[in-house]
Amino acid sequence: MAALLPGMSGSMSQREIEHLIGRLVTDEEFRREFESDPGGVLRGLVERGVTLTGPEVAALAATPAEVWQRAARDLDPRLQKVSLKRGRSL
Repeated sequence: MAALLPGMSGSMSQREIEHLIGRLVTDEEFRREFESDPGGVLRGLVERGVTLTGPEVAALAATPAEVWQRAARDLDPRLQKVSLKRGRSL
C-alpha cells in the first residue's frame, strides 16, 4: 500500500494519528469511505497535506474494519457524527 502514496516522508505526529483514529470512530461517513477504499482515503489525506509514512499507512490499512465499527458502536451516540446520507446503522 505504501507504494500507492508517492512522496510520503516524515512522520505523522501522535496528535494527527489520534485525530485520524478519532475521526474513524466518530464520523460514520468517513469510516464507511475508509472501509470501502482505505488507499483512496489515505491518498486524499496525503493530497491535503497529511504526512503519512509507509508504516503508518500499512498499519492503518491493515487494521480490520471491525475495530473501527466496534469502537463506534461502543461510543456514546452523542459523540458520533451521523451520516445524513444513509442514517445511523450502528
